[in-house]
Amino acid sequence: MSFRRNRFAVALLSKLMRFATRVQAAPTRMVPPPFRLLQVGSAFWLSRALHAAAELELADFLGEETLAVAELAERAGVAAEPLYRLLRMLAANGIFEEAELASYRNNPVSHCLRKDAPGSVREMVLLHNSDEMSLPWYQGLVTGLRENRVPFEVVHGRELFSYLDQHPDFDRRFAGAMSQVEALLGDSFVTDFDWGRFRRVIDIGGSNGNKSIAILKQWPQLSALVFDRESMIASLPQPPIEDPALAGRITWQGGDLFDGVPPARDAQDVMLLSAVLHGLDDVDALRCLQCVAQGVGSTDARVLIMELVMPPRCDDPAMAAFDMQMLVGNRGKERTREQWCALFQEAGLELEEQVPLRSMGCILVLRHTA
Repeated sequence: MSFRRNRFAVALLSKLMRFATRVQAAPTRMVPPPFRLLQVGSAFWLSRALHAAAELELADFLGEETLAVAELAERAGVAAEPLYRLLRMLAANGIFEEAELASYRNNPVSHCLRKDAPGSVREMVLLHNSDEMSLPWYQGLVTGLRENRVPFEVVHGRELFSYLDQHPDFDRRFAGAMSQVEALLGDSFVTDFDWGRFRRVIDIGGSNGNKSIAILKQWPQLSALVFDRESMIASLPQPPIEDPALAGRITWQGGDLFDGVPPARDAQDVMLLSAVLHGLDDVDALRCLQCVAQGVGSTDARVLIMELVMPPRCDDPAMAAFDMQMLVGNRGKERTREQWCALFQEAGLELEEQVPLRSMGCILVLRHTA
């Protein structure tokens, strides 16, 4: 029996996304090559302008209002004339809207920079433009390519998760950004997969539990155990969740996924790894999957891997960019279906079904073969 739901809607969105990718690539082929190279070479200008807008909380200060630049500058504590030039650049690229001369308001894009807006990606913008994440691109990429080293380690002298353990402020920013991944996925992982066949989710690498909470809200028969690093669990507010209806259905546990994961009790348990394995090289990904397989044991519990599946020849700019971010930040990578299946087989797991979602990712359903 398939785990798929909303088949027609998922298939339609998949076709629309493929069409959008082709449309997005069309202007690139029309721009003269020298100008195209200059566009790409200076693309960080726009990224840094966006970072400034997020840091200054411009979208929050605007809210639902239209403000003259002078008024917005006063609220943000900056000078009016340079702020006008910043907003003009962003608006020219579809971020914010100049309602009338030198007066701006939020548009649907800049709305997603507001801290508490549905679909907010402010923390992700701040993370990717932080010194910790941007310096490896600026200062470590060429050295990393020449010496086959991780650019993040070239710049910071240690691997990403060790760095997170030693820098709690950055760890909180990282966790905040990861919790906003749903803004890219939407709620498709909740609605397009049949969670009704389970009673407990073991959310491995689940951070602050956002994904588990979203699932529990939609599927009232479920409970969840969120498993992550000790430092991550220790950083959670107390109580981690204020909703009393949900608080009794979700627990957190700290540990090291390479030492073992919470074991499944029976076939109504399901282990979820969302965007965990793409941050690991094949050696560590295999170690992780072997621990998961051991945690499943003979219970017939399923394992769900929520990740991208790269096509053998990838012409999707977003997928290719995510893969490069893995290269720069750690030894991970986005994998093809063939690469995923090779890992699963070596870990004693087999792919039962690939469940597409109304997003870039999918859910790979695994069973223990031992």
